[in-house]
Amino acid sequence: MKQIKFFLAAIMCILVSNVAMADDTPIPVEQLPAAAKTFVQTNFQGKRIIYAEKDWNSYECRLDDGTKIEFNRKGNWKKVDCHVTPVPAAIIPAPIQQYVETSFPGNIITKIDKERYGYDIELSNDIDLKFNYQGMIIGMDD
Repeated sequence: MKQIKFFLAAIMCILVSNVAMADDTPIPVEQLPAAAKTFVQTNFQGKRIIYAEKDWNSYECRLDDGTKIEFNRKGNWKKVDCHVTPVPAAIIPAPIQQYVETSFPGNIITKIDKERYGYDIELSNDIDLKFNYQGMIIGMDD
């Protein structure tokens, strides 16, 4: 009986520590990976990082224009959400950009996520498009 109680107590400790590690923790901007800071400087010239946080396997930052960017633990971007302004063209694969320009003229890409299957983008008209890594459309939600 003592062993069962000890085992349950150990499991509870592990679960509590894992939950605590999953919380987002604010960090100084200087603690973002170099790749993340370089990504922002290269693609968002003139914008400042005003907030950064870290969880157990990723980073997130917000820019002074409201843009939200998520990075993996190495500092490579995973998600860029510009809300109402265009995502920088340099990070959008050319076939995706061409498809949007042809099929949805007058709309801009406001959000892009890297997913396991490819890319998930959101347009200014609130349509979500899914592309594989080769830039071919594989789905659409409105």
